[in-house]
Amino acid sequence: MLYWFLKTMVASPLMLTVFRPWVRGLENVPASGAVIFASNHLSFVDSIFLPLALERRISFLAKSDYFTGSGIKGRAMRLFFTATGQLSIDRSGGKASEASLATGLSVLRRGEQLGIYPEGTRSPDGKLYRGRTGVARMILEGHVPVVPVAMIDTEKVMKTGTKIPKIRRVGIVFGEPLDFSRFEGMEGDRFILRSITDEIMYELGALSGQEYADVYASSVKEKRVASAR
Repeated sequence: MLYWFLKTMVASPLMLTVFRPWVRGLENVPASGAVIFASNHLSFVDSIFLPLALERRISFLAKSDYFTGSGIKGRAMRLFFTATGQLSIDRSGGKASEASLATGLSVLRRGEQLGIYPEGTRSPDGKLYRGRTGVARMILEGHVPVVPVAMIDTEKVMKTGTKIPKIRRVGIVFGEPLDFSRFEGMEGDRFILRSITDEIMYELGALSGQEYADVYASSVKEKRVASAR
């Protein structure tokens, strides 16, 4: 109920009026059934604008740090992320990765929509980075189509590290659904998972027009932090 209240009574009137997002490719969005939306990730507000373009509810996998803060700010963040369809996951790897997979699959088994950012983190400089293969495994184990989504100019509204958004028009482009059913039963093959992920990233690059960097965004961020020290 809180999700729909925030979307229809708060977010939609504000975002649609102030930021006037434009949308293309809505005909590629399935009207029913489970589906994964694989999106590039430029800004915190990606998870706010994307749901506004969809009629059905969408859930996102979000790092657990957003749900563990203390005090009034921590509780407010936890409420916000829960209300906007964010699902807490642990990104530390190992058993945590399996738990994250199970969380995403539970959404798909209910016939719902799931949003995933294959890059794993926001782009530090606007480039499109190498995708993590978790999205491919989710697709194969969930037996669902994936719709590539390109968020356009959202980093110009709210760059990483900023707290106050700038008013600027943004765009959302939905690509044609990708069908990887030909690889059914091969979710344990790391080469297949990499091939699927790379195909998704290629489609995202074509939709967004971003320059592609064949390294993980997290590695670039870690190097920048190390250099700053």
